[in-house]
Amino acid sequence: MDELKLIEITATILALMIAIIGHEIMHGYVAYRYGDTTAKNQGRLSINPIVHVDLVGTIIVPAVLFFSGAPFMFGWAKPVPIFIPTVVRNGGYKAAIHVSLAGIAYNFTLALVCAGILNFLPDLREANSFIEVFLIFFLIQSMIYNVVLGIFNLYPIPPLDGSHALTYLGLIMGWTALVRLYESMERYGMVILILFIATPLSHYFFLPIRYVIGWLY
Repeated sequence: MDELKLIEITATILALMIAIIGHEIMHGYVAYRYGDTTAKNQGRLSINPIVHVDLVGTIIVPAVLFFSGAPFMFGWAKPVPIFIPTVVRNGGYKAAIHVSLAGIAYNFTLALVCAGILNFLPDLREANSFIEVFLIFFLIQSMIYNVVLGIFNLYPIPPLDGSHALTYLGLIMGWTALVRLYESMERYGMVILILFIATPLSHYFFLPIRYVIGWLY
């Protein structure tokens, strides 16, 4: 394995792990701030990646995408356990929205930080040292994966975070029809996602992701 390939694999894995594991930790952390200790009690606020690994989402799916030459990798960590009734009791449905959007906020913040740092670094083709190449490639990958995760989870399709946030907003605003719609969609959410991702509709589904990445870098 040549040096550049080693850099690519290592930086890609590190960037993806930070994006997906941090996303889940932030859900648990914000819930903890609203009094729900479920994630903390189960050791799920730890930055130890082992406790967050999901066999399919963290290992199999990213590996298949990487070795199949996909344009970018995607994955997920084991969901952090949250007892929403405690969050709602202490902060209302507004707090539940904060918990739902915490992971997305983390991803967008990290993407902006990476893009900001990249503005002060040379182009990847102009990098001279091993460390410089690794850092630039890692920041690019980290920016991309955090944008992908942030926008993907923002879509209001169950079981994505955006659907949870919109449901809690519906409860605040008294939009009972919307709440019932999401309750009925819950069992079909994954089917809807697959239809979007595995059909020509994926072009429109990922269009905002391409736009944001192009704007950032």
